[in-house]
Amino acid sequence: MRISARADYAVRAVLELAVRQGNGPVKAEEIAATQGIPHKFLEGILGDLRRGGIVDSRRGGGGGYRLARDAAAVTVADVIRAVDGPIVSVRGERPTGLAYTGTAQPLLPLWIALRANVRRILEGVTLADLAADALPEPVRALAAEPAAWENP
Repeated sequence: MRISARADYAVRAVLELAVRQGNGPVKAEEIAATQGIPHKFLEGILGDLRRGGIVDSRRGGGGGYRLARDAAAVTVADVIRAVDGPIVSVRGERPTGLAYTGTAQPLLPLWIALRANVRRILEGVTLADLAADALPEPVRALAAEPAAWENP
């Protein structure tokens, strides 16, 4: 599985908004500078996040972006779906839309299990968790496994 630059930038941008929640709108330029995200690329991402109901925007001198709902109500999965679509796909299709025959039949439950595990992690972490540097214990335990840091 690959996390796209678009998804990574989106999560970083909304995390920046989460830690500033309650301080008013934040300009895209400020988010881009703070997170090292190309400004033009970020504008497109913020548009997708607005259409996805993750952020709100306000125009004008005091304008900018803010989370559309509380950080505890937004998961990492929500953010990724808003900018990249389905969390796990095979050849651009959701695993539930696939059909295999013959010796390839065991692939479908494998792809479904992969999807379920990725969703379990990404749907289990909110922006509030990240903003507080408080990942849920199951996520911390997985990240603490020495093999998790190895590239086979």
